[in-house]
Amino acid sequence: MTVAELSQRNTKSNDLKVFQIQPNQYFVESSEGKICYRVLANNGSKVCTCGDYTSRIGKDPNFLCKHILAVVNGNGNIHQMESQQTRKPTLDGRWIIEIEGREFVKYPGLLDLGHQKGIAKILVDPLYCPTKENGMMAICKATVVSLDGKTFSDIGDANPENCSSKVRKHLLRMASTRAIARALRSYTNIGITCFEELAGIDDELDNDSGRSRDKRETKPKPAPPKEQPKGGAITDDQKTAKEPETSGKKADQKTSDPQAPQGQTKPSQAQIKAIEKLAERRGFNGEHLLKIFTDKFNKPYEDINSEEAKDFIKHLQQAA
Repeated sequence: MTVAELSQRNTKSNDLKVFQIQPNQYFVESSEGKICYRVLANNGSKVCTCGDYTSRIGKDPNFLCKHILAVVNGNGNIHQMESQQTRKPTLDGRWIIEIEGREFVKYPGLLDLGHQKGIAKILVDPLYCPTKENGMMAICKATVVSLDGKTFSDIGDANPENCSSKVRKHLLRMASTRAIARALRSYTNIGITCFEELAGIDDELDNDSGRSRDKRETKPKPAPPKEQPKGGAITDDQKTAKEPETSGKKADQKTSDPQAPQGQTKPSQAQIKAIEKLAERRGFNGEHLLKIFTDKFNKPYEDINSEEAKDFIKHLQQAA
């Protein structure tokens, strides 16, 4: 490595940010500030993970990349990264839910808080496996071991009576989750109950998600079918004829002109649809239908009124 190359890399290293993560371990930002390279500087040995260093060190044992130079020349420009021990563990509010005025913490939030404080390991020991003889009772003991060697233990139980229908096939896992949650509560000093300790999790979830969803998913029950007359089954033509008459009266009340002569109101939409359906069943096309109406009433079909529509419906029902 020549003096000129060293001077050039020294210049480039001046603006690089250096973060110390541990003694003799650093992160150095790239020139663009998009990524960081790890630099190890221990007992005179300096190693960097950048491509420049890995490609040149084999040919030049004394090679120093700009990231290493940023560490060497850092002086007072090296930032101390906040370590896990100095950062205050906090429970994310997203994992707190409220049910009937009481607050509960969810299991993922407890686990996240535990890892913030530092968890070395979590041990689970099943004490009772669910069998018919013990009433399908599952009991587990969980122990949380912190990084400083402290232990926090508790037990969790699960049976068909204190679990929802969705988890009754997984009683041992439910007991394990509850045991871990209780041990984590002791470790993290969280006094509120864990949501997974509740008896009916799926029921509480439905209630917590809002009753509007239940209303949305509830479908109205269909009306019971009307009894048919004893004289025989009602034909499609009879149904078609009855429906527009009933609907037509309601429609006529809305569309009738108070100054128009009686019987001269316009036909309802239900009557028009009934005529179209009957014509379709009889195989009449548009021109044939207009001719039938003109021959019967001696007027254009466009001038049909509600009384004529009733008569025309009966006429089409009786047509061959």
